[in-house]
Amino acid sequence: MGSPPTPPSGRSVTKTRGPHGNPGDSATMNFQVTGLGLDKMKLDSPQSFLDQEEVEEAEDGQLLEPEAWRTYVERRNALQEFLTSDLSPHLLKRHHARMELLKKCSYYIEILPKHLALGDQNPLVLPTTMFQLIDPWKFQRMKKVGAAQTKIQLLLLGDLLEQLDHGRSELDALLESPDPRPFLAGWGLVEQRLADLSAVMDSFLAMMVPGRLHVKHRLVSDIGATKIPHIRLMLSTKMPVMFDRKESVAHQDWVSLRWFVTIQQAVPEQFELRYKLLDPRTQQECMQCGIIPVAACAFDIRNLLPNRAYKFTVKRAESYTLVYEPWRDSLTLHTRPGPPEGPASSWLGKLGPSLTAPSER
Repeated sequence: MGSPPTPPSGRSVTKTRGPHGNPGDSATMNFQVTGLGLDKMKLDSPQSFLDQEEVEEAEDGQLLEPEAWRTYVERRNALQEFLTSDLSPHLLKRHHARMELLKKCSYYIEILPKHLALGDQNPLVLPTTMFQLIDPWKFQRMKKVGAAQTKIQLLLLGDLLEQLDHGRSELDALLESPDPRPFLAGWGLVEQRLADLSAVMDSFLAMMVPGRLHVKHRLVSDIGATKIPHIRLMLSTKMPVMFDRKESVAHQDWVSLRWFVTIQQAVPEQFELRYKLLDPRTQQECMQCGIIPVAACAFDIRNLLPNRAYKFTVKRAESYTLVYEPWRDSLTLHTRPGPPEGPASSWLGKLGPSLTAPSER
């Protein structure tokens, strides 16, 4: 007989004879695989079977020296930590929601003495004489500047958020690469990318809050010997006005509307409610529309047509300091069908200016 085959390099095979000296009796084979840290794994034990992820890691380890492999694992873990904490999908989703909210907000100019902080809009704190000292024409110009600055700020926020989304996608793809060598070779660029994304996130968070309005010219005209007050202009934000879709309901010939603001202002606000009949069929039906000033967050509109669709919109009333309001909430309600039409019940005679009434609730 010839000599037994030589085992592959890096592996040793040991055969233990059975109680009768036969090599085939209950033999246990021990494999020792060098370079992977897997010492003498018995094939007849459940621990000898690696799951797919462990197998892939072992195969990757064969491509690198032990020290390089440890470095790769450390840097990969650091990148995963960044993606799960500083740039997590949950965090980005929350920032997208805040961005959508900012697009619906109302933006105002706040005129404050330099010793007051933003938010002290109380008329008792800010004397009305402050507005009397400001040149009206210059203030209107500053409102246009404020609107332009707000639009630019919203565009920049959208661009920064897009950079964060794109950066996370890039880093995710890097983690999914099967070959660790390009990851290690380009780690310097990865570190720079992490620093850039951290800076983008800082800029995004800082820009979420409207800041000071840049003024190139004096707003206060020459008032002779009178001392010119030290004032500053700030952009402030008010949360959007939104319909309460659960409490706003339509009846046969009237609707009950409710709306709310997430953060209530200290001073009661004025609102503008609009309504119109959708798809009017006659000239008289075109009169089913109107604009109603409301000093509350509820209103009932009566004398509407049954079984018809109406569109309602609500927003804050125009203000002297309003600079930008790109959005207003709208709601469509369908009134309930009326009784069968007959000689005694014709709705055509009821068309005309709609009657409105404040809600009693």
